[in-house]
Amino acid sequence: MLTSVVEPPRRERPAYRNFRVAVARVERLSPTFVNVTFTGDDLADFGTAGLDQRVKVVLPLAANGFASFPDGLDWYTQWRELPGDLRNPFRTYTVRAVRPEQREVDIVFASHGDAGPASAWAARATPGDEIVLIGPDEFGAGRTVGIDWRPGDVDTLLLVGDETATPAICAILESLPADATGAAFLEVPEEGDRLDVRAPDGVEVRWLARGAGQAEGDHPAAEHGSLLAPAVRDWVVRHLADLGVTRAGTDESAAALAAAERADLPDTPLWDVPAGHSLDGACYAWLAGEASVITGLRRFLVREAGLDRRQVAFMGYWRRGRAELE
Repeated sequence: MLTSVVEPPRRERPAYRNFRVAVARVERLSPTFVNVTFTGDDLADFGTAGLDQRVKVVLPLAANGFASFPDGLDWYTQWRELPGDLRNPFRTYTVRAVRPEQREVDIVFASHGDAGPASAWAARATPGDEIVLIGPDEFGAGRTVGIDWRPGDVDTLLLVGDETATPAICAILESLPADATGAAFLEVPEEGDRLDVRAPDGVEVRWLARGAGQAEGDHPAAEHGSLLAPAVRDWVVRHLADLGVTRAGTDESAAALAAAERADLPDTPLWDVPAGHSLDGACYAWLAGEASVITGLRRFLVREAGLDRRQVAFMGYWRRGRAELE
C-alpha cells in the first residue's frame, strides 16, 4: 500500500549542504504557526523527497550576519571550532513544501515568543531577510538522509505529535495514498491552530487544543501532552482488535525497549527510528514531539499494546526545560 521514496539518477553531489536564501513571504497561518517561504536560485537543486525531511535553519549574528559561518562540507566541525561569539545559532525544522521550479522552500515555525532564537527570528522575519538552510541536495546520493518516515507495507498508520511535529505530520498526510487508513493526533496550543491539511478519507485527523490562548481566565490551558497521551491510548485500545495486535509474544520486544531506554543518555532528547523499513504488518506508529510525552506513548505501544518496537518510530524533537542541543 505504501511505497518508498523513488530515487532519481544521481551525480557526485553532497547529501546535505548549505543553501544561501532569502525570505520571500511570511504568512501567519494561525495564532501559533507562521509559514516562511524562502527563495534563492540555488533552491532549484533542493531535495524534494518531502515527508518529515529535517533541515537546519541557521540564524544570523547581530554583529556580522553569516560572515563567519563555514561554507564547506565539514561545516559543523568548523563551526564547533569557532569562538562562541562567532557561532551562528541554528535549529532543526522539517520542510513543509518544496517548489524547485519556483526556487522556493516553505518552513512552518511554531511561535513561542522570544523563548528561542528561531521563534524570535520568525516573529520578525520580513521579505529580503537572509538565512542559511542546510538541507538535502536533490542530486546528492544521500538526499533522503533526515527522513524518518519508513512505514513499510502496513494496514494502519498512527501519527502522533505536538506543535513542533505538526508541519511534518501535515506533509506526511498529504503524501499518503488514497487508500491509506489510520489516525493522526496533533496537540496544539489553541483551537485556532487547526490547519487545513489534505488527508485520505480513511485517516482520521484529530486536533487537540490545550487552550493556551483562551480569554476566559477560568479555563486555564491544559498541560503539555495531557490531551495527546489519553487520546492516543483510547484510540489504540478501541482499535486493538481491528489492528490485529495482541499482547502475546511481546516480552522480547518490551525487554529490548527497556534496555534501549536504560542506554539513553539522560540529558539528550530520545530518538529511536527503526533501521531501514519497519516490519510489515498491522500497524506502524510515528511519534514526535516533547521527549517525555512521546517516550511514555512509545512505552505504552510496546509494553501494553503489543507493537514490536521496530514498528514504532520515535523522535524527541525537544525536551521540556532545555534548548535544542547543537
